Amino acid sequence: MTAMPGLTARWSLADAPDGAEAALADYVAETSHARFSALDGLRFKTWRMRSGEWFEGCYVFVDDAARDAFQVSFTETAAESPGSQLIGSSPVLIEPCTIVAVAEGAAGFAAPARY
Repeated sequence: MTAMPGLTARWSLADAPDGAEAALADYVAETSHARFSALDGLRFKTWRMRSGEWFEGCYVFVDDAARDAFQVSFTETAAESPGSQLIGSSPVLIEPCTIVAVAEGAAGFAAPARY
C-alpha cells in the first residue's frame, strides 16, 4: 500500500465567541460525526481542538480523487460551513497532506462521537 492522501482544515479560535468550543463539540457529537462516518471515499476523520487556539479537522481518504473532490467542494463552501458559523470566521488553513502511516495501539481503536 502507498501513502494515503489527507487533508487538514483549521480554524483559529483566538476571536471565537464565548461558548464556541462547547458548541463545536456538540455539533461534532450530534451531527458531524454521523455525516463523516458515512462519507464515501473517506477512511477516517479526526476532530482536534486546542482550547482558545484552534479547531481542526484531519481527513484521510482512500485516494487522491476522493481527497481532491472533497477539497474543492469544502473550499467553495468553507465560509458558510457549520464550523465557520460557530467560530465566526473561515478556516485559516485548508491543506492537503500525505498520511505516511497509522498505528493502532494495544488498547485498540475507539470511534465514539464524543470523548
